[in-house]
Amino acid sequence: MKTSPAPSAPRRARVLVVDDHPIFREGLAELIQRQPNLTCCAQAGHAREVLSAVQQAQPDLLLLDLRLGDGDGLDLLPELMEHFPKLPVLLLSQGDEQLYAERALRAGARGYIMKEEAAAEVLNAIATVLAGKAYVSHALSVRIVAAFIEPGAKPKLVGMASLTNRELHIFGMIGAGQTTKEIAAELRLSMKTVQSHRENLKRKLQLPGGPALVRHATAWLEHNRGKSLP
Repeated sequence: MKTSPAPSAPRRARVLVVDDHPIFREGLAELIQRQPNLTCCAQAGHAREVLSAVQQAQPDLLLLDLRLGDGDGLDLLPELMEHFPKLPVLLLSQGDEQLYAERALRAGARGYIMKEEAAAEVLNAIATVLAGKAYVSHALSVRIVAAFIEPGAKPKLVGMASLTNRELHIFGMIGAGQTTKEIAAELRLSMKTVQSHRENLKRKLQLPGGPALVRHATAWLEHNRGKSLP
C-alpha cells in the first residue's frame, strides 16, 4: 500500500535586512528568523551593497534603514524602483515620521515604521507589506486622510517640511558633526554644492549663521535618535 507524501512546509517569505548598525541589524534578522513564515535571506550594512544584495538574494521584501553610513534610503528608492519595480520596500527609521514617511511613500516605499516600535508591530508592518498593502502608523494614516479630504489649497511647506531630501540628509550630517569637506567627499559632491545646500538650510530654517545651523542640526539629530527593538 502506497503512502501519501507528507505535505511540504509552507514557503517562508524572504526578507533582506539593510541597516548599518550590526547589533540592530542582527537583532532584526534573528527576530525575522524566529517566525515560521519568514526567513532573513541576507543582510547588508551599506548603501553601495543594496542593489547587488537584492540581485543575489531575490528577497520578497526589503527592510531598509533610512540612514546608512554611506548613503540615504530615500536616495536609494528611485534606483531600486527602476531596477526592481515589483520589490516591496519597508523603510525603517529613527527619523521623524511626519517629516519622512510621506516622502518615502512618494519615492516608492510600501511602508514606513519607526525603530522605536515594538517587535510585534515591526512584524505586523512586514506582514502588511507582504500582503500587498501599504503600512503607516495609525496617527499618520489619520493625518493623510484628513489632508486628502480637507477642502482648499495645500498649505505652504515651511521649516523642516520645506527641505528637499538632499537637504534633510545634509542637515543630519551637519548634526552628526561632519564638515563641509567630509560631506562633499561622502556624497561625492563639490564643496561649492554642499556650501550652497548649507546656505539654503539657513534660509529655509531662518537661522542667522553657520554656528546656529550646527547647533540646530545637532539638537534635532539628538531629539530624533531612535531606540532599539525590545
